[in-house]
Amino acid sequence: MSNYLAPVRDSHFVMHETLRAHEMATPGYDELDPEFTRDVLDAAARLASDEFAPLNRVGDKTGCRLENGGVRTPPGFVAAIEKLREGGWFGLEGSLEYGGQGLPSLLSVAVDEYFASANLALSIYKGLTKGAIQTIESHGTEKQKKAYLPRLNSGKWLATMNLTEPHCGTDLRLLKTAARPLGRGSYAISGEKIFISSGDHDLSENVVHLLLAKIPGGPEGSKGISLFIVPKFQVSDDGAQGQRNGISVSRLEAKMGINGNATCALRYEESTGQLLGEKHGGLRAMFTMMNNARLHVGMQGYAAAEAAYQSAAAYAQERLQGRAATGAKYPGLAADPIVVHPDIRRNLLDQKSFVEGARALTLWCAMLIDSQKRAGAPDSAGLVSFLTPVIKGFLTDKGFEAAVAAQQVFGGHGYIEELEASQHVRDARITMIYEGANGVQALDLVGRKLGADGGKSVKWLLRQMTELADREGESWFREKIQSPLGKSADDLGRAAAWLAEKFTSDPDSCLAGSYDFMHLTGHACLGFMWAKMVLAAAAALEENRGDEEFLRAKIATGCYYMSRQLPATGLHLERILSGGEYVMALSDSEFLAHP
Repeated sequence: MSNYLAPVRDSHFVMHETLRAHEMATPGYDELDPEFTRDVLDAAARLASDEFAPLNRVGDKTGCRLENGGVRTPPGFVAAIEKLREGGWFGLEGSLEYGGQGLPSLLSVAVDEYFASANLALSIYKGLTKGAIQTIESHGTEKQKKAYLPRLNSGKWLATMNLTEPHCGTDLRLLKTAARPLGRGSYAISGEKIFISSGDHDLSENVVHLLLAKIPGGPEGSKGISLFIVPKFQVSDDGAQGQRNGISVSRLEAKMGINGNATCALRYEESTGQLLGEKHGGLRAMFTMMNNARLHVGMQGYAAAEAAYQSAAAYAQERLQGRAATGAKYPGLAADPIVVHPDIRRNLLDQKSFVEGARALTLWCAMLIDSQKRAGAPDSAGLVSFLTPVIKGFLTDKGFEAAVAAQQVFGGHGYIEELEASQHVRDARITMIYEGANGVQALDLVGRKLGADGGKSVKWLLRQMTELADREGESWFREKIQSPLGKSADDLGRAAAWLAEKFTSDPDSCLAGSYDFMHLTGHACLGFMWAKMVLAAAAALEENRGDEEFLRAKIATGCYYMSRQLPATGLHLERILSGGEYVMALSDSEFLAHP
């Protein structure tokens, strides 16, 4: 059984000491006083630790089963989802008008981390439903909102996202699923979708699929794609559930991880669906759900790393091996715990400094989303767009890396299934792939987001980083925090300028460096967050507020990141500036083995 404990104290510190959420003028933030948010986080933490975490290995070992055309989830999953319903957790962000609680994204993201850390496979059912709620709120008709949103916000119905087809992944121009008009906004949907997370299950009365398809006679390529609501059981205008729709499960995928989630191949045979949003405007509507999903998956990256880190840190306190290089630290024991050894501590600090920095970055992005949605702040929209591929790509790459590092702490015990170390690695791996593989995120960042609106977002970010690096501060803060932050901002600025200058004349060279730019930006953003957190912790110490041990550990961890991790921006810059000559040097056939 997992001993996962939700990091409530750290979430609370980020929200109220670092980001000062309770002082923001964003509508709805007046409700986020520290006592209220602590109560919500504590309640979510109990649910994650008591209900989700004990089912993590159960889901991994048992998996889902296809029986009589329907999917059965692992033992205990139905009861755990019912606990989510009872607590109103599905509609945390949903509009009050349609049965939601109307709370900010900031609080919702903090809560969702706990569920993902405790049981990633189980949490996916909730995460996809959240995305569907936001998409229908943004693009649905009033009838659709009234029919679907109250039932999705309550968790009575759950939802999915259907994009991928056997011949078509990221390149949606190749999509073949067809939608034949039936009149009055209804369509008959026919086609096959694969890799559909939560595609079918026994957790809710209905499964609402948001599906991309092409209406015959529409424009070629991606301009001819539309988005549809296609429920497992047909739904009338008043939300009443009707007969079974023409949707069948072709197979359950046998996967490397997240075995407790039902990843399905679905066949649509004249299935009745409704157009969601504008005809041939499916990509715009679907990107509402995809961008939400990408931020959610970025959160999953560090959530998986948090769970893996907690296990590794506990094991390092218990496992006895050797003596400290400076002499026995625990002379009463047969050997010292491995936590005394510098390399184990380096390993654990790599994980800890990443997870805490990633949490701060994601919660800051959630605040930007709130300022965009609730206050219409235009600058926030551009910055969220810029940060989305960074959060999805960088945080899941580093989250998987952290899970592997945690596995290493266990030595041989990490490679066998007796403990959960290998499951954390297997579960974390999917986050780098789904909702757009990370290479695609890097291409999106450099090809679309970096130059958008004249590079306004990256320029704003650089100004904020530079202002913090240049402000007056104590000598230790200038040396340990501000100096490396300033260097990373300079690296980011040089990389962005080089890519912008070269993109038109030499796109291959720019895209050859796109992955490095995504990681350079990610490290710089985490450095920015760590500077903010160290500043907040130092202020709290000076004012004698909070837990002194926690605050001093926060400062020490921040100094570790700035000295040991942030210098990676220089390496990524050098790779970018090397261009694409040798990346593109081989002919296509030279990648193949030859006798």
